[in-house]
Amino acid sequence: MKKIILLIWCLVLGSFILAGCSNNDHPFVQKEYTANVSQVKEISIEVRDRQIEVSVSEDGEIHIVYFENSKEPYDIIVSNENVLTMASVSNKDWIDYIGGKPAAENRKILLQIPDALLENLMLSTTNEDISLPEVAVTGSINISSNGGSITFESLDVGEDLFLSVKNGDISGAIAGSYDDFTIRSETKKGESNLPDNKDGGEKMLHVSSNNGDVKIEFKKEAS
Repeated sequence: MKKIILLIWCLVLGSFILAGCSNNDHPFVQKEYTANVSQVKEISIEVRDRQIEVSVSEDGEIHIVYFENSKEPYDIIVSNENVLTMASVSNKDWIDYIGGKPAAENRKILLQIPDALLENLMLSTTNEDISLPEVAVTGSINISSNGGSITFESLDVGEDLFLSVKNGDISGAIAGSYDDFTIRSETKKGESNLPDNKDGGEKMLHVSSNNGDVKIEFKKEAS
C-alpha cells in the first residue's frame, strides 16, 4: 500500500515538474495593437482570467497592450462593420492546466481609447478586475466580470450602461443626474444603494451583482 501511495505522489510531482518546464518553453511576450479611431466605432473584448485596465488615449488612437505566448494567444480583428474584437484563444494541452497561473503582469490587458469618439464599448473577463477612467461613449457601455470587481471614475453614455459582476463589487460614478436614467438593478448576497426599479429616464442603467456590493453615484454637471 505504501508503495502505491509513493508511486502516486511521484506521478503528481512529475506532472508539476513537467508543467513548469512547459511554461518555461512558452514565455510571454509583450505586444501592442494600434487602430485608427476613424476605422473603429465599437470595441468588444472578451477574455478569460485577465485584468482589463482602461485609460484615455493621449494621441487619439486606440492602443491595446497585452502579453501572450503560443499557448494563450489572442485573436484581434477589425470587422467590415468597424468593430474591433479581442478574444482569448487557448492552445493548451491537458498538462498545461497543471500548476499555477501566469505571473500577474502577464495577465493584464491595457486598453487606451479616445474620449467621446467611440459608439459602443464591451468588456468581459473572468476571475479578474476591470477598471475604467472618466470616459464617454456616444452609445452604450457593457461591462461584466465573473469573479472580479468593476471600478470606474465616471462613465458617460449616450444610451445604455450595463454592469454585471459575480463574486465582486461594482463602484464608481455615472455622468448625469439620477433622473436621466431608467434603472433595473438586481443584487444577491450583497448591498446596493440603487433601487430595484426606477422608470422615467431617457437612458438605461442595468446593474446585476451576485455576492457583491454596489455603490454608484451620479455626477450632474454644474450649470
